[in-house]
Amino acid sequence: MIVRILGEGQFTVPDSHVAALNVHDEALGAAVTAGDEAAFQAALGALLAEVRSAGELLPDEELVPSDVILPSSSATIEEVRELSADDGLIPG
Repeated sequence: MIVRILGEGQFTVPDSHVAALNVHDEALGAAVTAGDEAAFQAALGALLAEVRSAGELLPDEELVPSDVILPSSSATIEEVRELSADDGLIPG
């Protein structure tokens, strides 16, 4: 899976990590729905950390279509609300 973190680049994340990404995505969605800033920051940080640790950063000159686009770590709840679909940021 190719995951883009806005402002950072693209990561190749093994399919074996999709379940872990979905756990973080669900926590992020719950925080956005509740408007809980502290939970939002923690969940967004955990989701991005999972992508960074599980994935391999692609070189800047290698652009491929992204399967998932995630907000930057400085995103607001409202920005994430606009980016997310009914089933969250991570498909599946």
